[in-house]
Amino acid sequence: MLNGYTLPLTPRGTSSLAPRPPWHYVGNCLAVEYEASPEAVRSFLPAGLDYHSPRCAVYFVEWQYASEEGEEYLDPVRSQYRETIFLISASFEGSECAYCPFIWVDQDVSLMRGLAQGWPKQIGSTWISRSYDLPSKAAPVTGPGGRFGATLAVKDRRLAEAVVTLREETTQLPSPNFAKAVNTRHFPELAAGLHDRPAVHELVQLKSRDVRISPIWKGEADLRIFDHPYLELPDLAPTVVNGGYRFSCALTVDDLLFLRNLKDEA
Repeated sequence: MLNGYTLPLTPRGTSSLAPRPPWHYVGNCLAVEYEASPEAVRSFLPAGLDYHSPRCAVYFVEWQYASEEGEEYLDPVRSQYRETIFLISASFEGSECAYCPFIWVDQDVSLMRGLAQGWPKQIGSTWISRSYDLPSKAAPVTGPGGRFGATLAVKDRRLAEAVVTLREETTQLPSPNFAKAVNTRHFPELAAGLHDRPAVHELVQLKSRDVRISPIWKGEADLRIFDHPYLELPDLAPTVVNGGYRFSCALTVDDLLFLRNLKDEA
């Protein structure tokens, strides 16, 4: 019998790209809250979600991960990764939520875990300024005047860059946020004649637990999204930048809420 949570399935089941949940995460986030064209935001929403506002947010995150049984952080290449998450505002049956049209990550294990949850992950390169416990010209401070930068490149092309200057602490997270994001789980059908009818096409909502948030710092921000020959992210370029944030968060993922089957609406 072959075992495992994801492919490849093997005799002992220890070679799966992503292990069985729960998955535990902790990360440092640099976020920018902004507005995009209302028409563009509407155009990215799947069936089942309604337009709520032009508000968007991008998160640049350095994550560290561990499974329930393992201590992957002792082998950091298995545990650490960086990603860039774009979220747009939406509503489901009258309740405000977030939807993710784009997300890029630099580790295949994270990509597989994300696809299982409906995150539309692709491979990209994210870099973020780091703060340290010692004052230095080489690092920003997590406090008033601290300036943090972040960049996203995809297939050797820079796609986005941001600079956040911290000013004050706040109790408010950027909006939309990813804790209960709604995603589209999608797996295509390859059989001839069925290419337009996916094997899996459904609307789901994340169910994180044991969520913890550090003190949140807020300030002003700059955000640029660059043209690209085929990726459509520039359609969601900022018309207004509302502010930037820096904080840390921890959470566990081992569940998902099914909202709606979209197969007949594909």
